[in-house]
Amino acid sequence: MGRGDKKTAKGKRTIGSFGNSRSKDAIKARLKRTASKKTADAPAAPAKAKKVARKKAE
Repeated sequence: MGRGDKKTAKGKRTIGSFGNSRSKDAIKARLKRTASKKTADAPAAPAKAKKVARKKAE
């Protein structure tokens, strides 16, 4: 059971087909969930202050 097996998700990814072990609906739902989480978390992150380089004493 591996890449060539049509009944496993790994085999379906290799072949490029969809079915019970790799359904399009489940994949789309998972991608939609992760995309909504990323957009919700993005504005909450504060901007970091830049460090200023010291001037050398002459």
